[in-house]
Amino acid sequence: MNDKKSWKLFLVLMLIALLTVIALTGVGPAAKRIINGASDVRTGIDIRGGINAIMVPVYPAGAATPNVSQDLLTARAILETRLDSKGVFDKIVNIDTTNQRIILEIPWAQNETNYDPQAALKELGSTAKLTFQEVDEKKLDAKGDPLPTGIIIMDGSEVTEASSGLDNETHNYSVYLTLSKTGQTKFSEATGRLVGKRIAIFMDDLMISAPNVNTKIDSASARITGNFKMEEAKALADKIRSGALPCKLETVSVDSISPTLGKGSLDTTLLAGLVAYIAVIIFMLVLYRLPGLVASIAVTGMAALQVLLLANLGISLTLPGIAGIILSIGMGVDANILFSERIREELKAGKTYRAAIDAGFKRAFAAVFDSNLTTIIAAAVLYLMGSGPIRGFGITLGLGVAVSFLSAVTASRLMMQGVVNFGFARSKWMYRVKASEVAIGGVSK
Repeated sequence: MNDKKSWKLFLVLMLIALLTVIALTGVGPAAKRIINGASDVRTGIDIRGGINAIMVPVYPAGAATPNVSQDLLTARAILETRLDSKGVFDKIVNIDTTNQRIILEIPWAQNETNYDPQAALKELGSTAKLTFQEVDEKKLDAKGDPLPTGIIIMDGSEVTEASSGLDNETHNYSVYLTLSKTGQTKFSEATGRLVGKRIAIFMDDLMISAPNVNTKIDSASARITGNFKMEEAKALADKIRSGALPCKLETVSVDSISPTLGKGSLDTTLLAGLVAYIAVIIFMLVLYRLPGLVASIAVTGMAALQVLLLANLGISLTLPGIAGIILSIGMGVDANILFSERIREELKAGKTYRAAIDAGFKRAFAAVFDSNLTTIIAAAVLYLMGSGPIRGFGITLGLGVAVSFLSAVTASRLMMQGVVNFGFARSKWMYRVKASEVAIGGVSK
């Protein structure tokens, strides 16, 4: 017995079992999850419902005649970006050109229990204009935070990129900015004057950050440091990256949306999915025997990992999204079938069990890789060019296919290499191979 490969088998089995348990239950109390589980998966409008909000542009008195149509187009793109950054792909952002307003539909927030439309709107974030302003230390609120001074250094449109990440210098999370040429010029001049002072970042009149200027920044790159947690740094980067709205948007109407699919229909869909999953396992066990058992375990781990990713990335699960998950599971089963059939052919050619397994995975890899890659490309196109539920379908399909591919070429292979060390696995019957099918002169073991 090859103890090293046997241990790999047990480790893979324990990992899949652990992933499955965590996916079902999560980690930590429901009110404060450390790792979200299946019950924490965010559901879309068609499953749980959401809100419908009407937003109208508001311009300051005395402002030049605005191009309302263009401003609405820009505002819609920014709202979609902000929702995408929160994993809200199941949304509808339409422009009512006749009445010059934006109609927005978004699903309930993850773990939303009070069905408060105003609370759900807060998830979208401020719809205000983003500005970087000089700070007057004499104008502070009760918390000591800067109040708007109106002395604008630059606005959000002059920030071309904003991201968050772990800072190797401070060992804390920081926010990294990339500025346009005009933004670089303005920021360089301002930071040169304001070394040792603060620059406040506002969404309209709401201060979201007020970092100190440590040194003059001449380049197109800037960094906001602080004792940020990962979530805080990401949230700040998302707000800055979403850009400045061309005008203030005022919410004039907020209504609840009833789900079109409903919780009962969701339960029925999940039950149907469970029945189909059991049927697939029975089919794999009957037709492919030992490789079928290994494939079923690998697909279970793949499904658990996919649930964990959906729950912890906050991606909305819609009816098209469920279809994407089911399709990706089918791709995972298909990959394992290709490997199983190839192993069977190698055994018929007279190879030893271990050699047949290694050769089977190696020779079927190209076909599995090509089929999964083409599906991922299609999913990427749906995500990049689609919107709303179509985009949600694209991301769940692409994510699921990527996970299923990794599961098939790693977990399935490690388990097959480990299980063949046991006596019961050294039987041609376990691979659906008859003794009469083995090539003459082949080596059996």
